[in-house]
Amino acid sequence: MNALTYANPFHRPFGTLDLGPLTRGLVIVSGTVMSVLCVLALGRAVLGLSPDLPHLQNLAIAFHVTTVVPCVPLGLYLLLAPKGTAMHKQLGKLWVALMVITATSTLFIHGLGTFSWIHIFVPITYRAAWMTVAKARRGDIKGHRNEIVTLFLGALMIPAVWAFAIEGRLMHDMLLG
Repeated sequence: MNALTYANPFHRPFGTLDLGPLTRGLVIVSGTVMSVLCVLALGRAVLGLSPDLPHLQNLAIAFHVTTVVPCVPLGLYLLLAPKGTAMHKQLGKLWVALMVITATSTLFIHGLGTFSWIHIFVPITYRAAWMTVAKARRGDIKGHRNEIVTLFLGALMIPAVWAFAIEGRLMHDMLLG
């Protein structure tokens, strides 16, 4: 193999700690696109290019956005960066904590007891966060990796697509409003 093979993130050989080529591609594309969309939406809002954002008067929504936006680029970094380092472990703990806090904050957006289909990601996040930590502590690195990928692609990227695609949602209004 030549040096270009190792430089191309889609075609590097992978071991237990790395993602397969298809999963790596999904992570790179979805994480990069969502990171860029978040930066553009926040930039438009900060520069006053978005319409009035009454969503932000709801403290739960403001808190939710504050905790979820860093999860996108941080999760992307953690899935692609070297594994097992002290930095990986510390940033991983931060990422899982932010994901759990983000999921919990959604319960307060419309008030406790008022849920829609998107709230299915709350128990999915709780379960995956618990299993991620438990599997890492047990030394089940392959299981740990699979839980993280599920949490990133499932509980973070799917709701993110929803947030940008549906008119009236805060991220949609900040980006396209």
